[in-house]
Amino acid sequence: MKKKDSVLILSGGMDSTTLLYDEQERIALAVSFDYGANHNAREIPFAQLHCERLGIRHIVIPLDFMATYFKSSLLEGGDAIPEGHYADENMKSTVVPFRNGIMLSIAVGIAESNGLKYVMMANHGGDHTIYPDCRPEFVKAFDAAANAGTYVNVRLRAPYTHLTKGDIARRGKALGIDYSETWSCYKGGERHCGCCGTCVERKEALADAGIEDKTEYDE
Repeated sequence: MKKKDSVLILSGGMDSTTLLYDEQERIALAVSFDYGANHNAREIPFAQLHCERLGIRHIVIPLDFMATYFKSSLLEGGDAIPEGHYADENMKSTVVPFRNGIMLSIAVGIAESNGLKYVMMANHGGDHTIYPDCRPEFVKAFDAAANAGTYVNVRLRAPYTHLTKGDIARRGKALGIDYSETWSCYKGGERHCGCCGTCVERKEALADAGIEDKTEYDE
């Protein structure tokens, strides 16, 4: 049995849910953030579900100020979410400036307050093109900052940084994860829209991993 030494940032999406199961023996606490995006209300209940299933403590921290002061289509309602592939230029509008940096900073404070050594995030290789705070250079810099800025020398672990989302889905398949119990769509409707960048990426990853896609899509 590994020591419970980590805080995980858990959205309730495919990637962080996979990491939750992958590293469950080490995770003492999972943290979800409600920052005012439409899909938060769809994701967070799945985060809670999986933590309850695994017996891992889960907390939700509100970050209401982000929706008030930050500029991103992700914070402007479902109709503002662009459709297409993440490689498309218009998808940059979904970036919430320094979102991961803010969430990680809070998670580092929580880790130190609880005597925990690590904070974990589930960024992956497909994020690098569009999200600056998912790239390897960000991970390296933030790890150094967390280590230098805490008495317990908290470290950042981001084990999926160089994996594709398909790789993560394959790992989840081996772990027996039911991905219909996760949420991806940025529009946050009753069902996945099937057209936004996260929905397209979800479809591709599940197909790449040979997983039957049981997600209900509008299209």
